Amino acid sequence: MNDAKRLEIFTRFQRHNPHPQTELNYSSPFELLIAVILSAQATDVSVNKATDKLFPVANTARDIAALGVEGLTPYIKTIGLYNSKAKNVIATCQALDKLYDGEVPDKREALEALPGVGRKTANVVLNTAFGQPTMAVDTHIFRFANRTGVAPGKTVLAVEKQLLKKVPKAFLVDAHHWMILHGRYVCLARKPRCGDCLICDLCDFREKTASCNEALIARYASDDRDGDV
Repeated sequence: MNDAKRLEIFTRFQRHNPHPQTELNYSSPFELLIAVILSAQATDVSVNKATDKLFPVANTARDIAALGVEGLTPYIKTIGLYNSKAKNVIATCQALDKLYDGEVPDKREALEALPGVGRKTANVVLNTAFGQPTMAVDTHIFRFANRTGVAPGKTVLAVEKQLLKKVPKAFLVDAHHWMILHGRYVCLARKPRCGDCLICDLCDFREKTASCNEALIARYASDDRDGDV
């Protein structure tokens, strides 16, 4: 893997999906924060089913805090680890209401000080809600970064630092979304769909990339003649 390949990889991602978005449903930084806390070891689909019922009833720090753990639990009990998540959400809402007048802070230190908010959650909120060039490395991005060679590392933090260093600056804000979607739907853990991968000719995972779809690659490969970058 080299810088030219990385540039081409993210150029193709941008061509394929110019405005990538999270698959969590939210309408404010606060709703996003709560959804991301709930999404730990859970699917976005399961979180959306819960928050689609919760947010019409309570979607501010004060309103959710007023529910209490017992009042919140019925809305989220279909999500894994719902007991501990309910406690963290209520504690976070109480802290937001007390310290920030219910608003979500846009600083890492402040976010990570909230109950149930770790580095990955903070990175998601900083990136998705506030447009900061952060990298929330989950299992999909960790796998993608190592398998493709884009930013190999033995730990989540090592991969995060490598991505911030290696991803071309023009793509930093959107890179998190492209990689997680690619890992979720194409670069699967057990059976990667290399035949449907638009960057498989650039990937270092050679034992699996023999089935590259040349037509798909040609469709998204950079071409200076068309000026579409």
